[in-house]
Amino acid sequence: MRKIIITPNAPAPIGPYNQAILKGNTLYTSGQIAINPENDELVLNDIKSETNQVMKNLKAVLKAAEMTFDDVVKATIFISDMNDFVQINEVYGSYLNEENAPARETVQVAKLPKNVHVEISMIAIK
Repeated sequence: MRKIIITPNAPAPIGPYNQAILKGNTLYTSGQIAINPENDELVLNDIKSETNQVMKNLKAVLKAAEMTFDDVVKATIFISDMNDFVQINEVYGSYLNEENAPARETVQVAKLPKNVHVEISMIAIK
């Protein structure tokens, strides 16, 4: 059986999808962008604050599924400019235990929703 995960502490979906789906003990998050769920505004001050908001959103979705970043086994990062990789990686890494870090890929794409610079999705297993 699958369970839809919804929390007001992460942005509401902007299309026909859910924040996350829990199937058995595996959680599949939708890609999160830097929308502040408190005011539905984008956080685009700089790449670090943008990435920080994305990670806060993911943390809220994980929490709603009674999981943490320690449960994440796979992450996918989409960025619009590979020159931002070091700064994104720095913020991303601050949320994770390096010894327990998930598998990951980082891919530069031509464009992301709402013209953001970073989007991250995760798979977690409890």
